[in-house]
Amino acid sequence: MYWVRIDNRLVHGQIIETWLPYLGSRLILVVNDELAGDALRQEIIQLAVPLGVELQFSRIDGVLFALQALGKRTAMEDILLLFASCSDANRAHQDGLTFASLNIGNLHYGPGKQQLCPHVALSSEDISCLRYFTRQGVSLDFRCVPNDSTQVRPSW
Repeated sequence: MYWVRIDNRLVHGQIIETWLPYLGSRLILVVNDELAGDALRQEIIQLAVPLGVELQFSRIDGVLFALQALGKRTAMEDILLLFASCSDANRAHQDGLTFASLNIGNLHYGPGKQQLCPHVALSSEDISCLRYFTRQGVSLDFRCVPNDSTQVRPSW
């Protein structure tokens, strides 16, 4: 099964240096409506990805089709799916994307957000979204990098 992560930074050093080697992923699928339509930003992001790792972009409503196409040539466990927000992951899940675990890597602090742990600040919408996943039986994994212990045990 593919690894699903929420990280508002999307592709960055922690993904490249820690998550890719830990997971053994050979393909990063960035699921983000804005980036899916921005070829220039895609090219810039591609510069951060090492040789031998493929980078693909998908709109949220196209993620199932993208995974189906990728599955014909790539093992699902080789894929790292990145979402920028909980609401984006929620939309994909409600459209039929299934996953047993959701890694919450980084959600920046902002006005009206509660700091849950050093790398995660949640709005009321984020909390509702994470509650939805918990009710759906999705395990929540709050880690920035793989060797961190899960830092949060949500009470919802």
